[in-house]
This record gives sequence, structure tokens and C-alpha cells, in this order.
Amino acid sequence: MTHDDARKTTDLSRPDPDEEKQFLRGSRDNPRELATAGRVFLEFVRGFENLGGLGRCVTVFGSARFKEDHPYYQLARDLGRGLAENGFTVMTGGGPGIMEAANRGAREGGGTSIGCNIELPKEQEPNPYLDRFVEFEYFFVRKVMLVKYSEAFVVMPGGLGTLDEVFETATLIQTGKIERFPIIAMGSDFWEPLRGFTRDSMLREKTIDDSDRELFTLTDSVEEAVAAIESGKGQSSIGTMD
Repeated sequence: MTHDDARKTTDLSRPDPDEEKQFLRGSRDNPRELATAGRVFLEFVRGFENLGGLGRCVTVFGSARFKEDHPYYQLARDLGRGLAENGFTVMTGGGPGIMEAANRGAREGGGTSIGCNIELPKEQEPNPYLDRFVEFEYFFVRKVMLVKYSEAFVVMPGGLGTLDEVFETATLIQTGKIERFPIIAMGSDFWEPLRGFTRDSMLREKTIDDSDRELFTLTDSVEEAVAAIESGKGQSSIGTMD
């Protein structure tokens, strides 16, 4: 064993830069597994300490890649402002794009703006419109925080991470692990193909029930989104994934 190997074996307090990748690769020696478990626990504790007492909170999911001049950025900004003006705290993943826009709107609306940032090689810097943010190393801890403190969820256009977040949230509702909180999908042109897929493939093959499609409310109106959230319902007269 080299000196470097010995240092890596004994210095368990600091994670390797690829810690999460190593953790999910497979079994390791028990000291490393326990060290990871300890770091995961501490991340949960840090999240609980920093995010408690948020009051009425809505989480907004969406892509980090949209720039300020994009219509979806402006829609998310208007949404953040509308939520704040109606007394909601706005929580996002804390990064740029849709997340920045929603946080920015919340601050402009006089509300509280929260970010749960993730350490990544790209798109990792917290945006400048956060009143409070917590930085996480583990995706799964971050996702728990984004769900735990919110009573409604808005999904804006996004990529794989956005789909992961919103469908995990929908699965938690479907399986009764969390309450039937509203999920509002905004950006109807973007979501239209997915709406067809759930109807023409998933529902037809009976991999979901018709009621599962009712978990989502689809609208491009900030006023209608806020109304659906205020009502506390997963569907309303606004229209669902039909």
C-alpha cells in the first residue's frame, strides 16, 4: 500500500470528488460505506436546520439552460412573482435558468427565495436571487428537501433532471407517500408530446391508470397556476393531461 493509498483509507472525513459515483458503483469496505452514511446524515441535518420554518412553500422545477431572453425564463419569473405576492415561499434547485428566474420573481414580489443547490462540474453556481440556500453533494438528499418542504410543485420545461424530479414527485403522490399536492405543468407546447405519450402509450398499455394523468394540471397562466395551488387540488377546471 502506498502512502497515498493509506491516506485515502484513513482520511474518511472528506469525500472523494467522485464520492457519489463511487458510492453507487457497488459494495465497498465497511469503513467507506459508514463514512458515506455519516456524510449523508449530516447533509440531511444541514438541510433540516436551514430549511425549517419556511411556511407555505412551492417548489419550481425547470432547466438550468434557459437564458434571460427566453420566454420560458420570463414565464418562470412571472410565476415566482405571482407566488410571492400570494404569500408563498419559492424554492428551486438554486441554479441558473428557470431556477434563477423563479427565485428572481419571488424576490421582486417581496417573498422569500430559497435554493437547494447541487455540486456539479457545470451549472453548479447558486444564482444571485436567493435569500437562503443550502448546497448538497448528493442528488437524492437534495430531492428530499425539494419535496419535503413544499405543498405544491410547478414543473417548467427542462431536461433529464427536471423529468427525474417531477416524476419522482408524481410517484410519491401516486403511491401515497406524500399528500396529493398540486403539480402544475407550465409551457404547454413543450409538454404536449408528453401528454400524448401518457395517453396513447402508457394509458393504452395500462401501465398507468387514468387517475394518474389527473395528477398534473397544464396551464400557461400564472393566475390559473396560483389558483390551482391555492385550491390545493391536483386538478381543476384549468385542464389536466387529457
